[in-house]
Amino acid sequence: MIVKNKKFSAEVLLSSCELCPRKCHVNRNKGEKGFCAAGTKVKIARAALHMWEEPCISGENGSGTVFFSGCNMKCAYCQNYVISTECKGNWITEKELAERFLSLQKQGANNINLVTPTHYVPQIIASLDIAKSKGLNIPVIYNSGGYESVETIKLLRGYIDVYMPDFKYFSDKYAIEYSCAPNYFDVASNAIEEMFQQVGVNFFDSSGIISKGVIVRHMMLPGLLFETKKILDYLHLSYGDDIYISLMSQYTPMPNVREHPKLSKRINESHYQAMVDYCIDCGIKNIFVQETASAVQDFIPNF
Repeated sequence: MIVKNKKFSAEVLLSSCELCPRKCHVNRNKGEKGFCAAGTKVKIARAALHMWEEPCISGENGSGTVFFSGCNMKCAYCQNYVISTECKGNWITEKELAERFLSLQKQGANNINLVTPTHYVPQIIASLDIAKSKGLNIPVIYNSGGYESVETIKLLRGYIDVYMPDFKYFSDKYAIEYSCAPNYFDVASNAIEEMFQQVGVNFFDSSGIISKGVIVRHMMLPGLLFETKKILDYLHLSYGDDIYISLMSQYTPMPNVREHPKLSKRINESHYQAMVDYCIDCGIKNIFVQETASAVQDFIPNF
């Protein structure tokens, strides 16, 4: 689907916004604000080469990462809360965003990595149309919190090469308490199914850089060991080795978790290792793991 078609233009899609599962139905064209507080212009916090993604994303050259301001979730523990909640960043046009994509490609980026892009999908599609007409030819990654509308993901068919959604929760209790995201499991699982239908099994180039496929990230949270186990079970039963799983230990308590005492500590190293062993016992082969030393603020970009 091409956004140049009037039916799928940013103007139409933003006139009664339902890009994400919240379906706020605000008219962003008239300045009305929904849950994400986004408007018609794109706001980004950073566009640069990023070395701290999975090895098949960053490689040696780095991932051309564009961090969008705002978010359709409100995770109490968000490591990027200065841009997701406080919305720090700069307004740019669709043409300027396309220029950022092309600049990152010129710098040698392995890919264009769209971080928290949900609320700007129509503008991103328009920017990709511009960039591709001017020579953008590296893979495009959709890197999101997993709280996605299937209808919006369908708009991205043909534009996205690699989907990299989070899969945060199995239980609605924690999804609501920690992220204000009701029905998270059902929403995310349906979205991931559509993502997989679009891009299929993973494909890597001769350098080991992913050029097509799905990588599902799950960052373990303190005290939610059984949530992790249930998510791993679901993904393995549903997709086997046709997708990759990234099991993350990098949870870092941020100042904004003070209202949630259970989130004020780091991941227990033995719990993380237990989940790695569980994956091995289950026969999960396509999985990325982390060292617990990654759970520091040094790996959080300076916005």
